[in-house]
Amino acid sequence: MLAVVRRIPPGAVATYGDVAVLAGRPRAWRAAGNVLRGCADAATPCHRVVGAGGALGGYGGNLPLKRALLRAEGVEVGVARVRRFREVRWTPAVMNRARGSDTMNTASHADHGRRTRQAGRAARGRSGRSRP
Repeated sequence: MLAVVRRIPPGAVATYGDVAVLAGRPRAWRAAGNVLRGCADAATPCHRVVGAGGALGGYGGNLPLKRALLRAEGVEVGVARVRRFREVRWTPAVMNRARGSDTMNTASHADHGRRTRQAGRAARGRSGRSRP
């Protein structure tokens, strides 16, 4: 994943999900965040990786430094997110092809296991809700 982050050009950003897709692990956006959290390599521009929708995210608890680094590269940054995110988001052509196989954001996966829990409750004859 670090090799992907090194390819993000100055003045551009990518999301943790983008990094995961480009690394060949489209559902591993959380793992991408964990890898970058522990990255101390100065050659890896971790500050160019942001949360979904341009949210700045953590950066080791040093958001002022992340803002300063992005601004130095010409990225407009607000208090908590990248401004004009769609314009500065790095989207190489290979990523658009890779995203075609990603099903993480479909409705069937976006319920975070809720359907499975509901099915289990129904099988046991419980709704999961307590009544007064």
